[in-house]
Amino acid sequence: HAVFAALKPASKDVIIDITKRMAGGMAEYVGKDLGQGTTDIEAYNRYCHFVAGLVGEGLSRLFAASGLEDKSLAGELVLSDQMGLFLQKTNIIRDYLEDYVDGRAFWPQTVWKKYSKTGDLGYFANQNDEDAKLQSIYCLNDLVTDALQLVPDCLKYLSKLHCAEVFRFCAIPQVMAIATLNKCYHNADVFTGVVKIRKGLSCKLINNTNDMSGVHSVFYEFAVNIAKTAAKAKGSGFVDPSFDRTIQICDTICDLTRPLAQYKSRSATLNKCCLSIAGIGFAMERKSIVVGASAILVGSKVAAAVGVVGTPSDLKPASIIIAEMKGNKKTA
Repeated sequence: HAVFAALKPASKDVIIDITKRMAGGMAEYVGKDLGQGTTDIEAYNRYCHFVAGLVGEGLSRLFAASGLEDKSLAGELVLSDQMGLFLQKTNIIRDYLEDYVDGRAFWPQTVWKKYSKTGDLGYFANQNDEDAKLQSIYCLNDLVTDALQLVPDCLKYLSKLHCAEVFRFCAIPQVMAIATLNKCYHNADVFTGVVKIRKGLSCKLINNTNDMSGVHSVFYEFAVNIAKTAAKAKGSGFVDPSFDRTIQICDTICDLTRPLAQYKSRSATLNKCCLSIAGIGFAMERKSIVVGASAILVGSKVAAAVGVVGTPSDLKPASIIIAEMKGNKKTA
């Protein structure tokens, strides 16, 4: 292909290597009967590694080879793998019914067989049976909790990025995933159709995912929501076997994201206040109020950008990074 032929040798090498390893890994599953899912957590993780974890590794190596990210990113194999697993596990959890009907399920048997009274994965689809409905929620919450264990590593990976475009490319799918897990958690609709987040929320997540404060704000919000849902269910008498693990990982995520999330919240409040004051000034035809509120708004943005207040972002546009690389070559 002309696009591949035009790539630099280092990028070609990455693509060839990852493609070969993915093909070899997927070949393991061609002859396997996946009608009842993967055999255990190890097989579940292995499948996710081949179809998504290797993509994460390949992208990290491509980012490093391009010069848009540090060379060291190519060596972050575990974090890259976890990024892919988080996305893949989210999709697998959400797509339970579609995958089961198609005869290619991936839910690990060592998890779902703890809850299926018939020993069949399709047991959970019978939502008219109260016991099946109860056990299906147990199983779903167990798998969501398992996926949430990957979040700390995903956040760590994102914190290592420096290119704004690369950051958004990586971060947007991650915030979509945590939003989807929040939607799936304790939601019986997973067993009767495909659960999706609203388009309006998707647009909001895309628009707000520009730096780590935006990402932390999203993860904090949904970790809090999941913990509240779990606590509310427990308060109503629902005895979830995964409850303690769910609360523990949600607490961990909140601890990691709270500082930046709170900064983001304060910043958003200040912006709203300034805009409101400017609007009032405009309505009253008081130019001084409009100018003053606008100056505060702009000043806060500049102060945050240079690190005078808040947490500055070290993300740079790709154009600037490329220009710096060219400048360094000329100097050398």
